Amino acid sequence: MAFLYLGGPSHCIPCENVRYKPGYTLVSNKMKETCTSFLSLPSNSTKTMQSLHLDSSGVWYKRGHRAIVNAAPPTEVAVIATEPLTKEDLVRHHASGCKTKENWRTGTEHEKIGFEFETLRLMTYEQITELLNGIAERFDWDRIMEGDNIIGLKQGMQNISLEPGGQFELSGAPLETLHQTCAEVNSHLYQVKAVAEEMGIGFLGIGLQPKWGLKDTPIMPKGRYEILRNYLPKVGSLGLDVMFQTCTVQVNLDFSSEVDVIRKFRASLALQPIATALFANSPFTEGKPNGYLSMRSQVWTDVDNARTGMIPFVFDDYFGFEQYVDYALDVPMWFVYRKKKYIDCSGLSFRVRLKRYLEMRGADVGPRWSLHALPAFWVGLLYNDISLQKVLDLIADWTAEERQMLRNKVPKSGLKTPFRDGLLKHVAEDVVRFAKDGLERRGFKEIGFLNEVAEVVRTGVTPAEKLLELYHGKWGGSVDPVFEELQY
Repeated sequence: MAFLYLGGPSHCIPCENVRYKPGYTLVSNKMKETCTSFLSLPSNSTKTMQSLHLDSSGVWYKRGHRAIVNAAPPTEVAVIATEPLTKEDLVRHHASGCKTKENWRTGTEHEKIGFEFETLRLMTYEQITELLNGIAERFDWDRIMEGDNIIGLKQGMQNISLEPGGQFELSGAPLETLHQTCAEVNSHLYQVKAVAEEMGIGFLGIGLQPKWGLKDTPIMPKGRYEILRNYLPKVGSLGLDVMFQTCTVQVNLDFSSEVDVIRKFRASLALQPIATALFANSPFTEGKPNGYLSMRSQVWTDVDNARTGMIPFVFDDYFGFEQYVDYALDVPMWFVYRKKKYIDCSGLSFRVRLKRYLEMRGADVGPRWSLHALPAFWVGLLYNDISLQKVLDLIADWTAEERQMLRNKVPKSGLKTPFRDGLLKHVAEDVVRFAKDGLERRGFKEIGFLNEVAEVVRTGVTPAEKLLELYHGKWGGSVDPVFEELQY
């Protein structure tokens, strides 16, 4: 669902564009190890990041000599608080994310499932280690380590990371146009395939592991995942499925003011079920149809209700930065990162770090086109004032019950979900038209990235329904061919 992301617990203020209080000290994360949160680098620091890196002793040096970066939130500088933070500090920090429109950027993230060509078995951590080292050596990425284990790579403002079950994720840089996003994805997939194919490994673009169960899924050696494995079963029945089985594509977007973030938050939260339907691509579980078009979306309904769901107060007249901070402070935390270790604090209340952008996380990962189409969909809707206003007018009289109904029913029925006097498909037709018009008005010739989405709306057939048709027909009741059908 769309939300302002809750980061890990913090006793530090990330300091980009934040006025420092007396008593705060700017330090390298190697000089002090008591800080539990790290700053996000400004968007104009890409060139700096490409040319300078921290070595393992905290010394900056020129690129060309690869670094090993200790596991931590992926930044190098922090502010140590010598006095307790106040709610006003957190509100001000969140407000510091406001950017002028010319500085808005788009960041895209996607996850994918690695598998062996011969057996279709999931990649083991040993194979992932070989793959990460191969990419680092061949394409000049810096390794990210947790103890003796490699758990990711970093290059400039791009990161490759591992989800709990070995899902391979690219977190892209904030980019100006969707053409740049497309080039970034294509470059990443080229690099990954160049190394992986030599190992007999392929990658699958689907929202939920289609063949193997939890017992067959490798566990990545990351400290925080062990905490989550123990905690999530206490607060929901499907948390481990989310951790180990699912893959998503998401987009991160900017805002200019508190009013702007309220408008975008409301629009995106109301329309998330439409995004879920358009990109639905997870109809199989352990080799069989699971009864849903987006099982990935369905499993999120029983993970941890304290931090997931539709957040109905977003639509209240009083909603703003302060009210969101009040909500965030009541969400139980999972862990604290301190002295290079994850400390289990599950169930306690906490002070949080808020990312200063909107994350859209309602879509299954899918065919290659979806990696470009999902950001195009949201950029077209939210980065153009005319399109955004049309969305707000469309959803203005939707009730909380209707929004929740769509959230509940769309994972199973997709665009065929009944809504008022028609189907969700009819609403989606208007929404996709708004998105295309928004892209047209941006002037970057980006409208083509929505061609496949427009076809989904025209036919009313989601990617998942195409897979189910193949399963019951050409594939003869086997999910194995999906590994070829959706291989990147």
